[in-house]
Amino acid sequence: MREDDPLVTADWLAARLDAPDIRILDASWFMPGDPRDARALYAANRIPGAIYFDIDEIADTNSSLPHMLPSPEKFASRMRALGVGDGARVVSYDRAGVFSAARVWWMFRVMGHDDVAVLDGGFPAWEATNLPIETDLPSQRTARHFSARYRADLVRNLSDMRDIVRDGAAHILDARPAGRFLGSAPEPRPGLKQGHMPGALNTPMPALLTPDGRMKNADELRAYFDALGAAHANAIVCTCGSGVSAAVIALALARIGRWDAAIYDGSWAEWSAHDDTAIVSDAAP
Repeated sequence: MREDDPLVTADWLAARLDAPDIRILDASWFMPGDPRDARALYAANRIPGAIYFDIDEIADTNSSLPHMLPSPEKFASRMRALGVGDGARVVSYDRAGVFSAARVWWMFRVMGHDDVAVLDGGFPAWEATNLPIETDLPSQRTARHFSARYRADLVRNLSDMRDIVRDGAAHILDARPAGRFLGSAPEPRPGLKQGHMPGALNTPMPALLTPDGRMKNADELRAYFDALGAAHANAIVCTCGSGVSAAVIALALARIGRWDAAIYDGSWAEWSAHDDTAIVSDAAP
């Protein structure tokens, strides 16, 4: 993998399908209300050798919030069972193009495993290139040892965000669509208040992608983040509804050399659930 780019192409991956150290993860996940079943789609067809990564299960399932980061111990245990060990070169993909695979990319980095990339364009790009697709039963993987080393610098919690909102110590980039950010459109999860954190900048995920679901090139992304005033910010925190599309912002920032962006794991699902958190809504009364 290129050290200066967190994404790889379908052709790059196709040339390495048989490499013994490559581990391909199907990280597909769909928004609440979407009827598609990511696990069933994986069972039906996948990139050859791909392993299903369940974002909702490889998580802190004791939390009331959706797919919060698991403990390092749980993450290591799940990776061992999936056959993802130390020294593996991990490539994640999803069915949208670039979406939930970015969350898995970030999770590996949080757990101290930097040899991880996202397949640019995801499964649609693989199909469009007429590359082989596996349809028989997925093979079982031999367990491998995985060492997790938690990186707190890439994660922000509610307490951190309270301080950041109060002090303005970091640029807050919110990946939700403009309607949800402004408070004029409802959240997909019931019961959540509408609006955004004070000082946050709307950074909708489609602004970072091409129409076919690939990530824009580094020059285009740099120009976009420059216009936001975020490309050279001292600190950046990415947020969204539940910590998935926020990772697409972090991935885009890494593509322009900003590998230090953190993610607010609880995101709007947590912030808006508290009565004492400040919320700005620009929707007309």
